[in-house]
Amino acid sequence: MILQVFRRLVLATTSLAALAAAVPAYADDAGATADAAAADEALAEAGAGYEAPIVVTASRRRDEKVQDVPIAISVVSAASLERRGDFTLGQIQQQVPSLQVFSFNPRNTNINIRGLGSNVALTNDGLENGVGFYIDNVYYGRVGLSQFDLVDLESIEVLRGPQGTLFGKNTTSGVINITSKKPTFNPEASAEASVGNYGYYQLRGSVSGGVVPDLLAVRISGALTERRGFLYNVTQKERAQGYYNASVRGQLLFTPSADVEVKIIGDYSRQEQNFVLNLFTSNHTTYANGAVIPNNFSDRLARFPGSITPSYNGFDRIGQADGHYQSNMSGYGVSGQLDWDLGGAKLTSISAYRWWDWDPANDGDSTSLPVITKAQQANRQRQFSQEVRLASDTDGPLSYVVGGYYFWQIIKGYGATAYGPAAGLWNRVPGSAVSLAAWDAALNGFEARSTSNPDTKTIAAFGQADWKVTDTLTLTGGLRYTHEKKTGSFNQWWVSGVDLTTVPSLAAAATALRSQFNPITSYSTELTNNSLSGLASVSWKVAPDVLLYGSYSRGNKSGGLNLTNLPPGIAATVRPEKVDAFELGFKSQLFDHRLTLNGAAYWTEIHDYQTAITEQVANTVNTRQYIANIPKVRSRGFEADATFTASEHFSLNASIAYADAKYVDYKNAPQAVERLNISAIQDLSGQPLPGVPKFTYTLGADGDLPLGELGGREIAIYAHADYSHRSSFNTSSTNSAWAQIPAFGLANARIGFRTGDGLIDVSIWAKNLFDKDYYLSLSPANTGVTTGQVGEPRTYGVTLRTKL
Repeated sequence: MILQVFRRLVLATTSLAALAAAVPAYADDAGATADAAAADEALAEAGAGYEAPIVVTASRRRDEKVQDVPIAISVVSAASLERRGDFTLGQIQQQVPSLQVFSFNPRNTNINIRGLGSNVALTNDGLENGVGFYIDNVYYGRVGLSQFDLVDLESIEVLRGPQGTLFGKNTTSGVINITSKKPTFNPEASAEASVGNYGYYQLRGSVSGGVVPDLLAVRISGALTERRGFLYNVTQKERAQGYYNASVRGQLLFTPSADVEVKIIGDYSRQEQNFVLNLFTSNHTTYANGAVIPNNFSDRLARFPGSITPSYNGFDRIGQADGHYQSNMSGYGVSGQLDWDLGGAKLTSISAYRWWDWDPANDGDSTSLPVITKAQQANRQRQFSQEVRLASDTDGPLSYVVGGYYFWQIIKGYGATAYGPAAGLWNRVPGSAVSLAAWDAALNGFEARSTSNPDTKTIAAFGQADWKVTDTLTLTGGLRYTHEKKTGSFNQWWVSGVDLTTVPSLAAAATALRSQFNPITSYSTELTNNSLSGLASVSWKVAPDVLLYGSYSRGNKSGGLNLTNLPPGIAATVRPEKVDAFELGFKSQLFDHRLTLNGAAYWTEIHDYQTAITEQVANTVNTRQYIANIPKVRSRGFEADATFTASEHFSLNASIAYADAKYVDYKNAPQAVERLNISAIQDLSGQPLPGVPKFTYTLGADGDLPLGELGGREIAIYAHADYSHRSSFNTSSTNSAWAQIPAFGLANARIGFRTGDGLIDVSIWAKNLFDKDYYLSLSPANTGVTTGQVGEPRTYGVTLRTKL
């Protein structure tokens, strides 16, 4: 089947080659290069969003024009970020259709590319994401670190598909590579201030310049953002989902000679969020076949006369949690990068140490009742990485990159679950053989705590070579060998609650209930992985500005540790994933580089796919979560993007992605909550992977109108508009019908006035311009109720920028 599809893709690509043959031929390569450079220089003077040829380094660890790289890659430039006013990864996904970011809170953030990377579920500390996240060449071990404000960026590169040869560390689905603006010897400064509704304000600034001419330069950047919440908690009579972010980044650039460059970066970010207030979005008292759900949410509420009846419309934006909730974190680190030009090659060394502190608090039941008063997992993550690589820098037919990589990480987890005076009556099924008195003795004031400490050590060697067979045909091959060892332990114990020796008649039943909810547990485990990743590709320049390519990649994602309460028969380790990926693509520029048109078709299969399992414990009111392997999943589809500079004052862009991501073999999946009365498991083989819209697309336009001069400066008005759309998708690991999110589209716009030198730039803007109601996630419970998170309503404001 794969070969048949691959043949069809070859035929389609051959058709594109025929189209490329119709492109006017150039007299010779040198002339073509000169003509292209002249066209780019002319268009770069346009003021409506055209950007000079984009140069990337992430794709093959050397500077190359993105149009010459045989990889599906999206580049979001600093200019594009500025036009849209984006400063978080969640906002940036609207510019890259194949990128999906789901964030229940910063720790529980899942990133998918082409529908793969992580299953939509809560994060497990013993498992990594399949999308690698890098800032300034440093791999970030926890995805939560991606949820800070992004400050003073040069570009964001999204590499789609396995990147295991040169990146390696859990990049089976792709890479997000973020590059900051580097220090400059010429003085420069920029500042930005924004205010908007919901009490929003943001201050951003950067200053750079030489300290010692041609020897030492410095750059300091920072941002401060605050916004009030757009939800209201009727129990505590306060707004929720507000946040405060502060980030600062300092860089030193040392150039002792023309051949040596050293860059040292230090950063610190702090985030305080009044998160997460879950909203009730629907309530069911019967299963899908009409049978009554025993001990359902409505029945439980009825036991507490006078309790607040929830709104079951999430777009009322009203929650009722009675407990404290927060999503606070801080991240900080230091890195050093050495680049040494040896003549025919460049030596690069990158050393980094990072910290991440995560301090949450949650109301575990989301109601106004004291049922679960505490449900949280704090983290203290530390990591060290060292990479050394040697990349050729010659015009010869053979170019290469070789290197080694070391990574160490520990994530200390501190869990706490506590229950209040309503827990017994809330959970007890009427008519239960265990008395209410025993339930109260077991849970009222009961608290259990836990610790976990997954420790990872990785060492790898890699190499990749490009052989330019002819002036138009290039073959690429690469290998990466990785040795990884993980160790960890999990311990859970009881810290408070009724002294059961004082109620001997209830002690046995109450002890059994405590063990059912939070058993005393202690175990340790370890695993060792040795894996080989590889890449083989061919690229063909059928014309100076048309590139065709095909590739096969074999990737590996390291195994995981199950550090939680495990049911009998579930292993404490999870097997590594094995990925086979095929891709065919094209990159083209037509009409004197005014039109850029790129596309790719892909087929990816993953064996032993790692996922989070959420299941109900038989004959109890409890659910449990752990990680396990699914025999096989597959994602296939296509992507295309285009940019057209109609004139020097107007440009358009569009992109589309289709992803058919499915479970190929998953016969023993946990049952969806609406069918739990039928069986505990279901066969999800052939069903879509959660969190993956089949179709996504974006549209955008930029224009400007020169107004002449004022005070010797050119002035103009400008405008930007964009729209992104996602088809329906599911956000439960069981594909529950109660977690299906309808399709939605979001529009954003900006209009402003600026001087040609950037000294003055004033704009008004709106995000979610048409105030679209949409869900970010839906989470059905076995009680029949569904909670969820809603997207931000329309926000608008004014921004003032200046550059010196």
